[in-house]
Amino acid sequence: MDRKIEKKFWSGKRILMISGGTLVALLLLYNLIFADHRSKLNVEKDKITISTVTKGTFDQYIAVTAVVQPLKTIRLDAIEGGYVSRKYLEGGSKVKEGDSILRLENQRMQMEFMNHETEMYRLINELQNTRLNLKQNRFTMERTLAELNYKIAQAKDLYDRNKLLVDEKIVARQEFNKNKMEYEGLVRQREIEIESQQYQEENARIQIQQLEGTIARTQRNLEMMKANLNNLVVRAPISGQLSSVDVEVGSSITTGQNIGQIDDLSGFKMRAEVDEHYISRVFAGLKATFEFAGKSYEMVVTKAFPEVTNGRFNVDLNFVKETPEGIRRGQSSPIRLELGKPSEAILLPVGGFFSDTGGNWVYVLDNSGKRAIKRNISLGQKNPQFFEVLEGLEPGDRVITSSYENFGDKEVLVF
Repeated sequence: MDRKIEKKFWSGKRILMISGGTLVALLLLYNLIFADHRSKLNVEKDKITISTVTKGTFDQYIAVTAVVQPLKTIRLDAIEGGYVSRKYLEGGSKVKEGDSILRLENQRMQMEFMNHETEMYRLINELQNTRLNLKQNRFTMERTLAELNYKIAQAKDLYDRNKLLVDEKIVARQEFNKNKMEYEGLVRQREIEIESQQYQEENARIQIQQLEGTIARTQRNLEMMKANLNNLVVRAPISGQLSSVDVEVGSSITTGQNIGQIDDLSGFKMRAEVDEHYISRVFAGLKATFEFAGKSYEMVVTKAFPEVTNGRFNVDLNFVKETPEGIRRGQSSPIRLELGKPSEAILLPVGGFFSDTGGNWVYVLDNSGKRAIKRNISLGQKNPQFFEVLEGLEPGDRVITSSYENFGDKEVLVF
């Protein structure tokens, strides 16, 4: 008789299946709780730049390109207009103060000068004639007075004698009265003549004063016109180099038109273009350093121009002591412009990462050196070499400072 065999519940196969399922469940649970779910990206370590955060002196400066310029440039503007009749010098020539550069012709000015000169000669002749007439009138007055005095003396003598004889009835009263009237008439005539001559002389003196004033004014006008005629010859106001002459023989020049410039070669300055971001931090008195031929030269900002063009403004700098030998006008060179005093800070080398993150975060390598993890940071000031780290990094941290353009938004980079 066959006997029924009962199957065991905990068979080897079942135990194996349950153990396997449990293991899979535990793995899933572990992965769910403890595994790293951050987005990752595999990168090649030799294609990135890794820099070490340090602590040291942070120099507040910027590197800008400056161009050598003459210490002083004089514009040549036409004081008077005309057409160019002769050109003595070309651009690039060395000139001395007073050297002739151009000659202009202006017939209108020449005619006006000749007319004023003729008028002045006419006034001088009139003045001389007035003075001559005054002297002649004085001679005439003296002669007339002499004749009157002689007649008055005769009339007075006759009047005095007849006055004594009329009382004795030797001379008739009618004759005496006639002598008296003649005498008094001559005296009155003399008084009138004196007054007339005084008036004529005073009037002549006034005319002379007026003529002298007119002549003086005319002479001053002539001197001014003569100076203007002399200005038709354009001369070098200083010694230096005639950098340009922008006119040719036969061309017409208007008053005030620029015709060139002269560079003063007694010294040089440098003009730099600075980003408008620094316009509030750049002012006269700031120091700078210029490297030339293996030697460092101190400079100082003398003027910061407030006008901003294409996001940049100009700054003039002068050499503090000696001017480098061998520099030439138009030569460009980088200079180091100080913006403040050095200070101790945590330093992060400058790199392409900033354009992708704005300095808000970086990838920092972990201790194994096999991964770089995204970390938020805060940066302060910048110079051409370093950023000033305000928070988020410590000395010794290793940071990817090359561009993050190909990393997307991944939180972890795996090497």
